[in-house]
Amino acid sequence: MTIDPLTLPTVPADWPAFVQSWSESNLARSEVAILALTDGTARSASAVLDLWNESELGLRNAGGFVALLAEVHPDEAVRELADRCGQAAAKAQTERGLNVALYEVLAALDGSGLDADGTRLLEKVLLEFRRGGVSLPEKSRDRVRVISERSTILGQDFSRVIRDDVRSIRIAPERLAGLPDAYVEAHPIGADGLVTITTDYPDAIPFRMFARDADARRELHTEFLNRGWPENDAVLGELVDLRNEHATVLGYDSWPDFDSELKMVGTGAAVGEFIEKLSVAADSAGRRDRERLLERARVDRPDAQTIDAADSAYYGELVRRESFAVDSQELRQYFDAPRVLQGLLDVTGRLLGLEYSPAPDATTWHDDVQVYDVAVKGERIGRIHLDLHPREGKFKHAAMFEITAGVAGEQLAEGALACNLPTGLMEHSDVTTLFHEFGHLVHHILANGQKYATFAGIATEWDFVEAPSQMLEEWAWDADVLATFAINEAGEPIPAELVARMRAADEFGNGLQVRTQTFYSAVSYFLHVNRPKDRTAEVERLQGQYDLYAYIRGTHFQAAFGHLTDYSSAYYTYMWSLVIAKDLFSAFDPADLFAPEVAGRYRDLVLAPGGSRDAADLIRDFLGRDYSFDAFAKWLNA
Repeated sequence: MTIDPLTLPTVPADWPAFVQSWSESNLARSEVAILALTDGTARSASAVLDLWNESELGLRNAGGFVALLAEVHPDEAVRELADRCGQAAAKAQTERGLNVALYEVLAALDGSGLDADGTRLLEKVLLEFRRGGVSLPEKSRDRVRVISERSTILGQDFSRVIRDDVRSIRIAPERLAGLPDAYVEAHPIGADGLVTITTDYPDAIPFRMFARDADARRELHTEFLNRGWPENDAVLGELVDLRNEHATVLGYDSWPDFDSELKMVGTGAAVGEFIEKLSVAADSAGRRDRERLLERARVDRPDAQTIDAADSAYYGELVRRESFAVDSQELRQYFDAPRVLQGLLDVTGRLLGLEYSPAPDATTWHDDVQVYDVAVKGERIGRIHLDLHPREGKFKHAAMFEITAGVAGEQLAEGALACNLPTGLMEHSDVTTLFHEFGHLVHHILANGQKYATFAGIATEWDFVEAPSQMLEEWAWDADVLATFAINEAGEPIPAELVARMRAADEFGNGLQVRTQTFYSAVSYFLHVNRPKDRTAEVERLQGQYDLYAYIRGTHFQAAFGHLTDYSSAYYTYMWSLVIAKDLFSAFDPADLFAPEVAGRYRDLVLAPGGSRDAADLIRDFLGRDYSFDAFAKWLNA
């Protein structure tokens, strides 16, 4: 069955029926291929892999689209149905990995005549079977099956609780002092004379940056850190314990050892070593930056002895304004959301040779969603859906979701962004978030046309995945690039001199940023290594060891740390990828970020291959050498 993702029915009249049909038809596609593989027919190695590819296409299609709908569809019943369909796809994936007859067919193949892609695929499939537990005794295989199915449900529950737990504070209108006029206007006074501020990003981020009322900032940030508590703490405890059992049943010492095997880092111990390396590398710069924030805080509170995340954004903004003459409210005038989006399309079109055309009749799950077909030299290669603004019941962070992967002769690539950005004027941090997530999207679309679904889209090692998106952020900091779309109401582009000050102000906090990311990485890693019964106490300990901001009493960060579902013990990958991103960017000429030769090589050698080669080889092809820590260290200590 060939599925063209660009012919989804136009606005299904019956979303539940459509979701159910999508899931069942794709799971059936996979099952038909598996039955053919195990029917005893003698086939060549390439024919066997073609059938395996059919199975992979069905499973990947079945899981991708419903994972998106579970997070963004406005109808709660559809979200719940999508979750159940996701469970069915995950169960089918587990069952395939435990299918002894299927494994025996693949293990018996003579792969000597396969091409490079086929050889690589066969190696990866056999490793996947081993990691799936196919060689275990039947009782152990049954336990792996139970663990996998329960882990899927727990991960969905964890995400659902975060998505649904929108908290708020009610404050007197005078406590909005310092916030932009547009923000104040968007938060009307209620019948009781109070204003509601929620923990959703468009509310919480500006409030933390601009609200002069320290108590109000702390009240809102405490609510933000307590989303998902207490329900998600118990969910997380069970999930971490099941992951550990899963790994040990398969013969690994711990979940991080199992999880890291397919990543660039290689071993669980190496993750811990990388976290320590980051902490040491960022220590001097981070402490210097923290002292600067504390000095500014003491202007308001002479007895201040420390600073925490309830105050960090506010005083960071004041330091940028007073020491670097960068005022985020002044910057906002240049970043009108529709113009920023068009600028992003123009930038990536010019850089990567992409052509975008609106697809107004495409299927969407909400009127806010904008859909574009993507082409290269007039040939359509995929479709993107941009769901950029918050609403009730929607995913609370920012991420790219795969709908379908681009496979030659079968289907085009299709993906979606789910973000929570303002509809009007944006902070520059919102702009970089949009560039970052769009970096994932263009990586997914450009890595289309692979022979095998396993290598299509963003199929590289997980600790490389963030590097292309982190690198695309650099174009959101370039004065010439920004001048093309960062334009105020008077038609004036953002001044280059202001952008220079923005960059200097941004570099001020590099050490603090990395130490906080190191803390997040440590939480992700050590919750799985130590499996503490009191996870809040462990978070407090880790924050004291790795973060340079003090722990806020009575908060439970882990309960809303959404990355613990899909990243599990591997949040370190953000920093690992950033090391690589800084090195990749060093190949570009700062005076001409659109130079066709280097941009073309980057597109063709790093993005387009998808997972058909190891990430280290992709980097080496592009840079002409192995990647290094040098560019990152230079940035860190700027």
